[in-house]
Amino acid sequence: MNYIVVLPAAGSGKRMRAGHNKLFLTLRNKPILIHTLEVFEQDPNCAGIWLAVKPEERMIIQEMLDEHHITKVKGMPAGGEERQHSVYACIQAAEHEADLILVHDAARPFIEPAVIKKLAQKASETGAAIAGVKAKDTMKRVHNHIIEETVDREQLWIIQTPQAFQTDILVKAQKQAEQDEFLGTDESMLVERLNIPVHVVESTYDNVKMTTQEDLLMGEAILQKRQQEEN
Repeated sequence: MNYIVVLPAAGSGKRMRAGHNKLFLTLRNKPILIHTLEVFEQDPNCAGIWLAVKPEERMIIQEMLDEHHITKVKGMPAGGEERQHSVYACIQAAEHEADLILVHDAARPFIEPAVIKKLAQKASETGAAIAGVKAKDTMKRVHNHIIEETVDREQLWIIQTPQAFQTDILVKAQKQAEQDEFLGTDESMLVERLNIPVHVVESTYDNVKMTTQEDLLMGEAILQKRQQEEN
């Protein structure tokens, strides 16, 4: 089943301390953004990519796309002040292009095609599905640095992206959030407000988000591991 994917790419990279868009930082001499885009470029079920970008960075990104032969980017709307606004700008531009929309963090370059396929299938069947992994550590609820309770980690998942939705559901959720002036932490949260069940598809622990300098080291290690597996 075909889908389109939306990637917010207008971040500032403050926690990375990069001084510019962290997506321009490189892993193995290739920008993080390109690593991520190549996954969808090579997926035959991906019918198009929309990037939310800073207008002043649009030309730089276009040069990257040309250099690395990324052909599926159909539009680069201006990103908003918040991630939610950036995603909505892309959805408004692309909502008539496919019945299924995936939203993915541009800074997660290690998502595996098999997970994307399972997400798209589940969302096509049920309406909404997101990627996640089971919590591995002991989890405690803390207030003012004092433990209030130990939480059963068997019921806890660490949520990732992509998050996949039937287009009409995501559009409705975004419009409702805008009407209510509600700002969520992810697209799933907006859909949950409509009382629509959101299914979790198990992902991999490699699907990390490049947020800090330490994540870059992890990213290099993941690339090295994958290269060794290929050889």
